[in-house]
Amino acid sequence: MKLKYIALLFISILTACGEKAKEKTATKTEETKPLHIVFVTGEEEYRSEESFPMLAKLAKRELGAKVTVVYSVDSLGFIDPNRTDHIAGLEALETADLMVVFMRFRNLLKGERDYITDYVESGKPIVGFRTSTHAFKYDNDSTLTEFNEAWPAKVFGQQWITHHGHFDDGKFPVTKISIKEGHVDNPILKGFSEFEAYSWLYHVDGGDWKLQGDSEPFLMGLSTKSQHEIDGKLEEFSLNNPVAWTKSYTGTSGKKARVFFTTLGHPYDFKLPVVRKIAMNGIYWALDKEDSIPADGVNVTLEDPFLPNNSGFGQKFKKNQKPESIQ
Repeated sequence: MKLKYIALLFISILTACGEKAKEKTATKTEETKPLHIVFVTGEEEYRSEESFPMLAKLAKRELGAKVTVVYSVDSLGFIDPNRTDHIAGLEALETADLMVVFMRFRNLLKGERDYITDYVESGKPIVGFRTSTHAFKYDNDSTLTEFNEAWPAKVFGQQWITHHGHFDDGKFPVTKISIKEGHVDNPILKGFSEFEAYSWLYHVDGGDWKLQGDSEPFLMGLSTKSQHEIDGKLEEFSLNNPVAWTKSYTGTSGKKARVFFTTLGHPYDFKLPVVRKIAMNGIYWALDKEDSIPADGVNVTLEDPFLPNNSGFGQKFKKNQKPESIQ
């Protein structure tokens, strides 16, 4: 009998050790599993179909992340940012650890829209650029109008309001960018130096409008050429406005997501290392990895030249391009 009890005890010990080993292996696997970052392009003005693959390559190199870039495509599978009702590959968001989004006035069908909204409600982090303040536009269905203004305001901090004007797009910078007083220690600003952006200034705060939720601006823009100044509307739309902020969003999951948003996004801005640093530092911050940002910011040295087309509507994007996996 004693031998029987000893045998049972030995088996129990072996079983317990095996379970602990499995737990350790599972934990280790979870820790070593690469992050999955999904870059969602879906706008026809600012060439995100060019800037996002560049940022995705940096994220893969610097974070060791799995990266997926999804695009609006035509019926033949060619990238077509003018197609507003379809973004191929959004199902990648089901396994994403971070969504980086640059959209404008999309009218996606429910199945595709749900991938985006389900991700947002999951409590996972989000990084947004420029026209994502007006990511969706549904004109013919009154049940969907919340996505036009209310949705981006609560998720990103503001909806589309106005900007200070194009003025010879891409020929010269039109907005001076500086740190908001009291925010020099923001980790997203590591490696930052003041610069002039090609992105004309968006109005997001002031007058009848306020950034929503717990938005915390840390970068300011000063419009150096403004249609609102010409029209005498500066009481409504100040020459100074936030161009980058952090906030949180708590979705139906009950989890609080980190959100980084910037109204920068002109394709020529991304030629500047400082803008790429802001973007990449923001990605690190959203992933709760700000302690890993080097003192001079994330390395944003490019291995290939970044030569984007200028912004603009119509047929100004590069033709006959198909999505390519970033290996």
